[in-house]
Amino acid sequence: MTFKDNIQLESGRASSGGGRGMAIGGAGGIGGLLLVGLFLLLGGSPEQAGQVLQNQQQWSNETSQDDGTDPFAHCQTGADANQYEDCLVYGAALSVDDYWAEQLPAQAQLEYQEPGLVIFQDAVQSGCGMASASTGPFYCGADQSAYFDTSFFGQLKNFGGSDAPLAQMYIVAHEFGHHIQYLQGTIQLVDYNDPGKDSMAVKMEMQADCYAGMWVSQADKGEDAMLEPITQEQVQTAIDTARAVGDDNIQRRSGGEVQPDLWTHGSSEQRQEAFMTGYRTGSMQACDYPELGVGGRRA
Repeated sequence: MTFKDNIQLESGRASSGGGRGMAIGGAGGIGGLLLVGLFLLLGGSPEQAGQVLQNQQQWSNETSQDDGTDPFAHCQTGADANQYEDCLVYGAALSVDDYWAEQLPAQAQLEYQEPGLVIFQDAVQSGCGMASASTGPFYCGADQSAYFDTSFFGQLKNFGGSDAPLAQMYIVAHEFGHHIQYLQGTIQLVDYNDPGKDSMAVKMEMQADCYAGMWVSQADKGEDAMLEPITQEQVQTAIDTARAVGDDNIQRRSGGEVQPDLWTHGSSEQRQEAFMTGYRTGSMQACDYPELGVGGRRA
């Protein structure tokens, strides 16, 4: 799957803590450390995650990474998104924005607010603390931003996934799914220190997968669609990647035994099922869990 070569990507949206750009704002939002990403899934423990991210209280209200330039200035067209991984992430973010700007008010009676988008290498200071490339892609509720080190995409094959374009976009849509949960007021329910196959952490991750599936089902639809028609083979790359980042697969490929009581992101089967639920139904209510309230909104 590729972007249409001649579509224009929006540019000049770099801003502090809430738009497309490298700058990020100070701590705030839901309070307390809240980082939702793939670090724990890739073998890190909650204790290690705390060490990697430090404490949110150490974060100051600085935007030192903002040098006034637009880091996505070179991402002008769909052809750029097809050539450069950072432009692919940027283009996917724009497409996901367009989808949720329409669907969130229609399905959840909530106004969509774009999250920040940060591409980094090696390490980054986020509103949730310091993070390294080993953290993997993550969403930080404190600054309402999604963070990506594109080198992660190359690691997906090591776990049986794919680094094909749609598989990469699935990762983007998944992290933006956590932003939807932030807007719904449910993301604070996650607690990675209370793992297990039926834990709230697993339910939140599966819901984000379901939301990603919703976007994939419509990403190539309509006159203004940014993407070329998506084939079933391309959808399969996203499914394969969803399965690859299942807790059981990670545990098995890391040389350990499968331990459901330590799961924080769900099994391969759970993640595939969640993605396909969103893909087949296009319904936020179908992505819901009773603990989260109707349509993902707490009762």
